[in-house]
Amino acid sequence: MSSKSVLKLALVQMAVSANKSENLSRAVKMIGEAAKAGAKIVTLPECFNCPYGTQFFAEYAEKIPGNSTQTLAEAAKENKIFVVGGSIPEESEDGKVYNTCTVYDPSGTCIAKHRKIHLFDIDVPGGITFKESDVLSPGSDLTTFTAENVKVGVGICYDMRFAELAQLYCKRGCHLLLYPGAFNMTTGPAHWELLQRARALDNELYVATVSPARDEKASYVAWGHSTAVNPWGEPISKAGSEEEIIYADIDIAAIEKMRTQIPIMHQKRPDLYEIKDKSEK
Repeated sequence: MSSKSVLKLALVQMAVSANKSENLSRAVKMIGEAAKAGAKIVTLPECFNCPYGTQFFAEYAEKIPGNSTQTLAEAAKENKIFVVGGSIPEESEDGKVYNTCTVYDPSGTCIAKHRKIHLFDIDVPGGITFKESDVLSPGSDLTTFTAENVKVGVGICYDMRFAELAQLYCKRGCHLLLYPGAFNMTTGPAHWELLQRARALDNELYVATVSPARDEKASYVAWGHSTAVNPWGEPISKAGSEEEIIYADIDIAAIEKMRTQIPIMHQKRPDLYEIKDKSEK
């Protein structure tokens, strides 16, 4: 199997505190550790530089470029790797706040920026009520980039629930979907892995998620369990709840093999899938 078809991915499940400078230092340290282990692309969790919560977004928001994103750019350049910066609260020029992921190539250049499209507004009786839209504005663009030979589509957390988004990325030729996220103790055990496996199997590609480590004392407790899933729908690497780095090989040949064996990508039936009103004459 050609090494050119394989990309080593690192998922950094880091502990996040209320101290932004400590979070940035921890991220840089763990990016360096992953690079030394041979990772070519390193991904951080959602809200890696601050606690997750509507009460924190405006307080910690930064313009892009800014201190947090410049730190990521320098880490990518120093380690000569691709860095996917999880997400940070972004203060835009018009004063809106977005949940934003930036991506850097091995020269430290920002090559992509994804604003979370689907905001986390839910109400589960006896479980959790949360409304990101109280503070955040939604993004509206799909985001892709290419790391070596691997084309990557980016989503953030709640974006993963929307199958259409993953299908659009698949149609754009993506081999890997990355979702920095922070599912909670209600939705995490129920849906975190299930959604990843569904998105991977539906589109016959790799899916990886990166969560913060679990902090039982936080106002919002993340589930953890960062995971990578292969095109067969199998988890191939999985973290626990504590801080750690996990690794996965993204193999383009495995995608091609899956799509040859079960060729759903090539069977088009517009006669069935186009919505028609049978009452029309």
